[in-house]
Amino acid sequence: MTYPETIEYLYAAAPMFQSVGGKAYKEGLETTVALNALLGNPYEAFRSVHVGGTNGKGSVSQMLCAVLREAGYKVGLYTSPHLKDFRERIQADGRMIPERDVIDFIERMRPHIETLRPSFFEITTAMAFDFFRQQQTDIAVVEVGMGGRLDCTNVITPLASVITNISFDHMQFLGDTLPKIAGEKAGIIKPGVPVVVGESRPETAPTFIAKAREADSPIVFADQRYRCAGHDGRMFEIESLTGGYRFTIQLGMEGDYQQRNLCTALAALDALTDRLPRPLTTMQVRRGLAEARVPGRWQNIATGSDPCPIICDTGHNEAGLAFVTEQLERQSREKLYFVLGVVADKDLDRILPLLPRDAHYIFTQARLPRALRADTLADRARAAGLRGEVAASVPEALAKARSLASAGDLIFVGGSTFTVAEVL
Repeated sequence: MTYPETIEYLYAAAPMFQSVGGKAYKEGLETTVALNALLGNPYEAFRSVHVGGTNGKGSVSQMLCAVLREAGYKVGLYTSPHLKDFRERIQADGRMIPERDVIDFIERMRPHIETLRPSFFEITTAMAFDFFRQQQTDIAVVEVGMGGRLDCTNVITPLASVITNISFDHMQFLGDTLPKIAGEKAGIIKPGVPVVVGESRPETAPTFIAKAREADSPIVFADQRYRCAGHDGRMFEIESLTGGYRFTIQLGMEGDYQQRNLCTALAALDALTDRLPRPLTTMQVRRGLAEARVPGRWQNIATGSDPCPIICDTGHNEAGLAFVTEQLERQSREKLYFVLGVVADKDLDRILPLLPRDAHYIFTQARLPRALRADTLADRARAAGLRGEVAASVPEALAKARSLASAGDLIFVGGSTFTVAEVL
């Protein structure tokens, strides 16, 4: 098969959750265990760091990868979803898995795929583990797909388990209260493995403490160790709450919410350094964080011909959009043009009240079955007090925003990963 034929087969054999939603979700680890056993359990060939949570997983994972690479380790990264190319999900030392490796894996495993009928995420997770072993990866940073306890990445025993934060998302699978969601996320905690939790919220901290105690695992809450005292663009002033000193970190990405992610990453690096063959140095941490980047996180995609900045951000759930809205409110601007597209299973009753009331919205839909129809979104948004117009596609919506905006205005694109993917 060619690479396009391979990807077409993969999507047809196992539709991905990001495209079709709950129909692609497969609960339990039995198929994952069977698939990895056929490959000789490749995840046993390398060290790993497990990163879960509701928001910030991708940013924290990239920060950890960048620092570990700077320290001289050969680093794998498994993350999801992808924005433009499937191969973004599986990287070694910052380079995507080659097309040939994707083809070879699917051709080799095709009989087993058709017998076991694994999910899309189960196939790609096994592919990632197999690739990391082939590449003789020292450490892989493995991002949880959804939840934790039953996620197919949860076969690894990592050097550290990192849980960024807890908010409402995927409630039909993870539970309808924060403690229930935290219980699923806490499922990645392993016996004796250090745990780093980004936020010590009263609703969720007891769940993590109890699970860590049960597993005899040391636990640290990042917001009790580090605090961001302020930031200007990519320069972040960090206060050590245990050491009583301050220091400045340059980060390779922007966004107010990166304050929390940076503190989580710093606490995770603290937990890791004593478990690595070579401890991390301050200079390696600084240089690595300065290189850490994630496409689609508060990214300005405006060109010289655009009348104003065009910011896109993949925040898509209640907490993510709350962070984005807070930052939008602080931007210096005249008019705000908001290109908004969401997926059909999002809780609009939680999301729409968070969005700016003074924006002119252009409601649209991404090219995937799971997208909510633009006219349906517009009707729901208008009922919530948001005003604007409808565009049939994301490119059309962005073109409309560009035509309306003037110097001094701001265009924002968001609501879902897939809306952002289409403008990138």
